[in-house]
Amino acid sequence: MLRLLLLLLLLLLLGAPGALPAPRHRRAAAPPTAPYLTRYLRQQIDHFGFDENLAFRQRYLVADQHWKKDNGPILFYTGNEGDITWFCNNTGFMWDVAKELNAMLVFAEHRYYGESLPFGNESFSDSKHLNYLTSEQALADFAVLIEYLKTTIEGARYSPVIAIGGSYGGMLAAWMRMKYPHVVVGALAASAPIWQFGDLVPCGTYFSIVTNDFRKSGIGCSESIRNSWKAINHLSSTDAGLQWLSSTFHLCSPLKSLQDAAILKSWLSETWVNLAMVNYPYKADFLQPLPAWPVQEVCKFLKDPSLSDKLLLQNVFQAVNLYYNYSGEASCLDMSETATKNLGQLGWYYQACTEMVMPMCTDGVNDMFEPQKWDFDALSEECYRLWGVRPRPSWILSVYGGKNISSHSNIVFSNGGLDPWSAGGVTQNITDSLVAIVIPDGAHHLDLRSRNPEDPKSVQQARALEICYMKQWIEKARHRR
Repeated sequence: MLRLLLLLLLLLLLGAPGALPAPRHRRAAAPPTAPYLTRYLRQQIDHFGFDENLAFRQRYLVADQHWKKDNGPILFYTGNEGDITWFCNNTGFMWDVAKELNAMLVFAEHRYYGESLPFGNESFSDSKHLNYLTSEQALADFAVLIEYLKTTIEGARYSPVIAIGGSYGGMLAAWMRMKYPHVVVGALAASAPIWQFGDLVPCGTYFSIVTNDFRKSGIGCSESIRNSWKAINHLSSTDAGLQWLSSTFHLCSPLKSLQDAAILKSWLSETWVNLAMVNYPYKADFLQPLPAWPVQEVCKFLKDPSLSDKLLLQNVFQAVNLYYNYSGEASCLDMSETATKNLGQLGWYYQACTEMVMPMCTDGVNDMFEPQKWDFDALSEECYRLWGVRPRPSWILSVYGGKNISSHSNIVFSNGGLDPWSAGGVTQNITDSLVAIVIPDGAHHLDLRSRNPEDPKSVQQARALEICYMKQWIEKARHRR
C-alpha cells in the first residue's frame, strides 16, 4: 500500500517504451510522539501445515497509557508492507482516540517486513523462503498474537478488539474481521482497495482519479502532463536530447538510452501518482516533505500545455522538484527514490507476483498518462523470471469473496474522494453494518492521520462517525459476555 511500481518495473524490464506503474500502497501521517513498548512473539512460519515446526519472532508495539485494565478495548493495527514503527508513528488517529475509548494500542508487524523476517537474511533469497509471505499467513499471525495478548495481559481476557489499518493494512483489517470474527469485533478499513482485483472494477479508474485531481487543481495542468510524454519521446531520440533531459531534470545518473528515457517517464508517472495520494490540506512529510495541497502547488508550474517541448519540460521539472526537493537540500534528483525507505519493496514485489494482482491500465484519453493496456501475460512471465512463481489473479476473490461479502458485519470502509485507491474501495453501504464513509476532500486515508486544525469538515465528520461505530461494537461485545 513507494518504490518503482511493480507493473511499471516489470514492463520496463520487458522493454515496453511507454510503461507506467501499477501503483503501490501508502499510509497515514505522523502523530505526536508517544511512548510504546517493543515486544516479540514466537510465531509459526507455516500456520496451515504440520510437516515443519519452524518459527520466527514477530515484532509488535504496545501502548497502554490510556487502557482501562478491566477488559478495556484494544485497537489493533494490522501492519502492512513496511517497518511497523513507521506505521505506528504515522497513524495518529489511533493515538488521538485512545484516551476517549480507554483503549490499548497494539501495532503488529507484517511477516517479512521490518524486523519480522521468518528466515533472517535468507528471507528473500528464493521463492522457497518466500513461500510463506501471504495475506492468509499474516492474518493468522495477527489472530495468534491477539489470543496471546488476551491470555497473558492481566485484565484483557474479555477485551473487545477492533482491527484498524490503511491501504493494504486496511484490506487486512477488513479481511481480519471476515476471517476471524471471533477474534475482532469490528474493523476500520481506511483506503482499502479490496475490489481492485479481477474484473470487479475497471482497470483505468485509478489513473482517471489521479488525472482528475490534477485537472481540478489548475487550468492546463493535466493537459501539460499529457503533452509532456511526447516531448520526452521527441528529445530522447537523440544523444543531445538525452543529455539535455539529464541536465534539465538535474538527474543524479544521466540518461544514456531510450530505456533510460522510459524509466524517466515511469518516475514522473509515479511522482504524479504519489502527489495525488498525499494531497493533504496541510504541510506533511509522509512520503516527502510537502506543502499544503501539493497538487495545487505543482500545478502552478503547469499552466500552458501549448509550450514548446523544452519550455514545457522545464516547467515539468519545476513541478517535480517541488515534490523531491521542497526542502531545497537535494543537489540532484535520484530516479530510484520516490518516497520513504520504510516500506519493503522486495516483499511487496513478491506479493504482487503471487496473490496481490491488481489490474491497472491507461488510455491517454480519460487520463493524462501514456496508453498502457493491462498485460497479465507479461506480468506472469516477468514474475516467473524474477521469482520462479506465477501470479494467481483470482485467488484473492476466492479467499475473501470479492463483492460477495454481505454475510459479514461490523466493517467501516472509508475512502477519500481525492485518493486514487478509492477506485477499488467500497464506496457505498452494503448492509447496515458494512458501512462506507466517503471523504470528498480526503486523500489516501486522511482519516487515519492525526487531527489537524486544517482538516476539512468532511474528515472531521468521518472520524466522528468512525468513533461512533467503534463505541457501538465495544458496547455490544460487552453485552454478549
